[in-house]
Amino acid sequence: MSNYVPFITSSKTLRLVKSIYHDADTARLSIDVAERLTLPDSLKLWIDPGVDGLDDLERRRPRPDSKDTDKEKTSAWYEFMKSIPGFESIGDPSFWLKPDKGETKRFVTKVLDRCAKHQPTWITVPQLPIVEGSSRNRINRVLAKETGNWKRSRSFSGRFILPLIFTNQNQINGKTQRNPKVEQAERCYHESQAEGLWVVDASLTDDSGSRTLRNTRFPGIIALHQELNNKIPSKIRIAGPYWGLNLVLWARGLVDHPLIGIGGNYQYHLAGGPSRKSNTRVAISSLRRRVGIAQLDSWLVGALKVLGPAHPARGEFERVLKQFSLLSDEDNARQQVARFYKTWVDLIATNPTLGRSMALFQDLSTAYALGKSLPDFAKTEETARKPESVAEPLMLNCL
Repeated sequence: MSNYVPFITSSKTLRLVKSIYHDADTARLSIDVAERLTLPDSLKLWIDPGVDGLDDLERRRPRPDSKDTDKEKTSAWYEFMKSIPGFESIGDPSFWLKPDKGETKRFVTKVLDRCAKHQPTWITVPQLPIVEGSSRNRINRVLAKETGNWKRSRSFSGRFILPLIFTNQNQINGKTQRNPKVEQAERCYHESQAEGLWVVDASLTDDSGSRTLRNTRFPGIIALHQELNNKIPSKIRIAGPYWGLNLVLWARGLVDHPLIGIGGNYQYHLAGGPSRKSNTRVAISSLRRRVGIAQLDSWLVGALKVLGPAHPARGEFERVLKQFSLLSDEDNARQQVARFYKTWVDLIATNPTLGRSMALFQDLSTAYALGKSLPDFAKTEETARKPESVAEPLMLNCL
C-alpha cells in the first residue's frame, strides 16, 4: 500500500493516476469532480465537499465574460454548490459572526449526503479557509459540530478529515500567530468527530527558490505540524499538495501521507477558483525540480559542456534534450513530471520509516551539489534561476 495520496482534479489527472499512480490506495477529489468522472472501483475515495470555495463566493460566480476554461471549472463547482440549500448563507461574511444553526445544519446535511453517495473512505469536514483574526471561528465550529451530528445520525462508517487551509504565511511563521489556530483546530477536530487532519498553506509555492523558504516559511510549517501533533491525536495526518515540503514532512514522520499533484499543480488552490494557466514545465530529476521549457534546450547544451563524460546526470540531460520537441507539449511534459515524481516518492519509501529523513537529506544533497556546478537557468525562472535553489531549502529542513 502506498503512503502518498494523489489529488485528482480532472479527467487528465485521473488518466495519469490510472497509468502511473496505479498502486495508490486512496485518492482525493472534490465532490463536483467526483460527480463528473467514472472512477475505478479499486480506488478508495477521499471526497472533499469544496466548502473552502465559499471563502469568496462573489469571485466564484460564473460571469459571461469569463474565459471558456475558467467558466467550465468555476461553473461546475458553482452549479454543485447552488444545489445545496443554504450555500449563499455559508458564503456570506455577515452570517459567519452569528450563524443560524438550523440553516447550517441543512447545508451540512445536504452536502455530506451528496458526498456519502460516492461511498468514500474519507470525507473532508466542511470548513472555510483560515484567515487573519477570528472572524470565521464561530461558523467553522458550528460546521464542525453539525458534521459530528450528521455522522451520528447517519452512522457513517468512514472517517472525517479536518482541513486546515491557511491562506497567508503570517498565520504560520510565528508561534504567537499559530497558537490560536492550533486551539481552534483542536476544538473543531473533536466536535466534528474527525479522525484525521489535512494541513496545507495555499499561499506557498515551495519550489519558487524564494529566500524566505529556508529560514522562515519551511520552519514555520514544520513547527505547526509538530504543535498540532502534540495537541491532536490524529490517526490520519496529511500535508500538501506541495512540490517537496510534503515529502519532507512525511520523511520526518510528521505526517502519514503526502498529498501530491499529478504532473502539473503542486500548490493548493481553493475550490471553484478560475484555472491558472502555467507555463509548460519539465522535470530535471537530477536536480529534484521542474524547469520551464523556455530556453531550456540552450541551458541543457551549456550544462552538458560542464559535465564530464561519465557524470551520472549526463544521460538524463541528453535524453531531455533529445526529447525536447516532444516535451514542449504540455500533456507530454505533465506525464514526464508525473513519472519522475512517482519514482522520487517510491525511492524515499524504500527506506525504513526512521531512515527516511536522512535518505531524503542525502538525496537532496546530491541534487544541491550538482546544481552548484551548473550555469543559471533563464531569467524566466525568476527567484529559482539557481539550479540548486529548489533542493537547498528542502535539504536544510529534512533533519
